Amino acid sequence: MTFAFSGTMRAQPGHRDDVIALLLADQSALAELGCLHYLVGTNDAEPDLVYVNELWVSAEAHDASLQLESVRAAIQDALPMLTGDFTNFGFEVVGGLGA
Repeated sequence: MTFAFSGTMRAQPGHRDDVIALLLADQSALAELGCLHYLVGTNDAEPDLVYVNELWVSAEAHDASLQLESVRAAIQDALPMLTGDFTNFGFEVVGGLGA
């Protein structure tokens, strides 16, 4: 069943675009593992907040992505630029437009 993951992370002031660049660097390995949809966004009302929305072929594929060296390296590079204020949740998709 398709799995969705959504979350936010707050960047240190002045580092939002650096964090976004890391998140968007190379997504080819994600696609190979089964990522169907990967969006990174912002909102002017919260200028340091970064939004991430992902759609995967399964929760297992999402979990496997966290073991990729490229993903682990991006996380390590981003951590010093983040405040530690994170939200996230995942869910099994049961239907909807684009599902």
